[in-house]
Amino acid sequence: MQLEDIDLGNRRITVCGHVRPLDDLTRRLVLDWLGHRHSSWPNTANPHLLITQKTAVELGPAGKLWTTRATRNLTATLDRLRVDRQLEEALTHGADPLHLALVFGIDEKTAIRYADSARALLGEEAEQASQ
Repeated sequence: MQLEDIDLGNRRITVCGHVRPLDDLTRRLVLDWLGHRHSSWPNTANPHLLITQKTAVELGPAGKLWTTRATRNLTATLDRLRVDRQLEEALTHGADPLHLALVFGIDEKTAIRYADSARALLGEEAEQASQ
């Protein structure tokens, strides 16, 4: 992913050629990273979003080994974070499968499963609140 793939003004992010809305959490994380990136390597010409001390003086992206090391020994895997993020989005936006498909670029069957799970969780919360 390159810096040009982030459009903060229009709240859009391009992932693998697909333009998607930039949610609040991701926007805050990108802004935090860009601040760190600028303070660490203010003169870098590297166009990639994720860079390291080594790649800051080059034009290539951070390697897969760097991202693997950065996430090693975390209790939350990238898959778990993705699933959690999609379910959280379903819970906070009314379990709308069309919204989920648009935001995450997932197929309709997957979006419907997340929406159904969110509806079930929301129904359980409503039942507990009425007791």
